[in-house]
Amino acid sequence: MTLLDLKNLRISIPTERGLLNAVRGVDLALKSGETLCLVGESGCGKSLTAMTLMGLGPKTARTGADRFTLLGHDMVGKKPKAWSALRGRGLSVIFQDPMTSLNPTLTVGRQLTEGVIRSEGITRREADIRAIELLERVGIARPGQRLGQYPHQFSGGQRQRLMIAMALMSRPKFLIADEPTTALDVTIQAQILTVLAGLQRDLGLGLLLITHDLGVVAAIADRVAVMYAGRIVEEGLTDTIFRTPAHPYTAGLMAAIPVPGRTRRGMPLPAIPGRVPGLIGEVRGCAFCDRCARALPVCAQVAPPVVQVQGHPVECHLYATEGAQ
Repeated sequence: MTLLDLKNLRISIPTERGLLNAVRGVDLALKSGETLCLVGESGCGKSLTAMTLMGLGPKTARTGADRFTLLGHDMVGKKPKAWSALRGRGLSVIFQDPMTSLNPTLTVGRQLTEGVIRSEGITRREADIRAIELLERVGIARPGQRLGQYPHQFSGGQRQRLMIAMALMSRPKFLIADEPTTALDVTIQAQILTVLAGLQRDLGLGLLLITHDLGVVAAIADRVAVMYAGRIVEEGLTDTIFRTPAHPYTAGLMAAIPVPGRTRRGMPLPAIPGRVPGLIGEVRGCAFCDRCARALPVCAQVAPPVVQVQGHPVECHLYATEGAQ
């Protein structure tokens, strides 16, 4: 089942300096049982795209799309009521920082069950049973006893597990996880990713994972969409992207990953020079041009075409001739 079919998503936000073109024509697709990672630098538009998919984008934003089908519903131009009917039922989200998402004055049991009691009309006891089952599934010990506790009585990793359980209470088909391991140490990150991957596999969820951590991508993704300055510059199977990245930006990201045994202590890590360009007003040519060692004269003037390279789309002038496959 196709859960998401998005074509040419555009998001612009008015600012004092002019119109910020934060997302400039993004295409995404996701099927049941699939994990797609949206990866890129901070500020490239990943989280804004995710919030727009939830109908939670900024109120001042101007949003448009040629096609926007979500769980079989056409969402182009839909009012907030239509989004509310999907959120918490077929569609759910795990946010980046659980402490800003959990209410410190309410027990975790109430926070887990309140939504499904209201939306599904089930009893408190039925909701508690479901919550206990999910807490056990995400690795919270003695879940029945812990329903009466408050968020501050849980560790950082446990709070993120609570957020995963909360997102699954409504038994969604499509789960969006926005940087779910950013605030955690690497050991806890691995545990949370294992939990997510197991639940995604067992429940057949479609998972859209937003991250800038390529280690996370390698561990969990079926496909990767690389985002830069509001555009998807390359998308393909995880193994292909990691082994033979085609876009210069993707190659730069891969080169910056520290490799045990090869990255010597005290030596500077590889980095992509320069910074992401401002997106206020018109963006001419390729947004990565000024940072790209392989840039051609045409890159500064003409928007790059989308070309099939190694069986997947890449937005780059380098492959617009004989190099395309």
